[in-house]
Amino acid sequence: MVSKVKGEGKIVALTLDDGPWPEWTDKALDVLARNDIKATFCMVGQQAKDHPALVRKVVAAGHALCNHSMTHDTNLKKRTPDAIRAQMQETLDYIHAASPGTPVHWFRAPGGNWSEEVQGTAASLDMRSLNWTVDTNDWQKPGVAKMLDTVHRQLGPRGIILCHDGGGERTQTLAMLEQLIPQLKADGYTFVLPQP
Repeated sequence: MVSKVKGEGKIVALTLDDGPWPEWTDKALDVLARNDIKATFCMVGQQAKDHPALVRKVVAAGHALCNHSMTHDTNLKKRTPDAIRAQMQETLDYIHAASPGTPVHWFRAPGGNWSEEVQGTAASLDMRSLNWTVDTNDWQKPGVAKMLDTVHRQLGPRGIILCHDGGGERTQTLAMLEQLIPQLKADGYTFVLPQP
């Protein structure tokens, strides 16, 4: 399982989960483009199925993709091996239907609920398990200041930040990213994509 990015010094990876989501993924892409950084989008298969043009837009912008299961089943680790594989494979199928040939090197378990079976199944499908070091808890909508404080307190070199571009209303997340990205750059951080 990968919880820190490869490399040395003050590097950081940004991950966005639960999309693609029509209203919020587009806005997240705009924030990333304005700040000239790349991120990893952990996509839910059902969302990729419903919004293939957004999958292509994320890929065209040079971002990395991560499989986040077909239905965002937070109890995935309790499912049968066949059910776990189906959640992953179906997501890959919809991502590749939208954007043929796009590499998906990563899997992230919904809710971070990992098991050996989940990690092993991901590996058998040529995906590494991608965890995080900093959870912004943006899904709880704690406020921009609280999220920024969480990141600044918890982030260290080679960290991986978790936030969301899908799964609900993300105004706070976008406002937080507008401030966080320039702040981290000013602190000497370089944004990178995780390397498999």
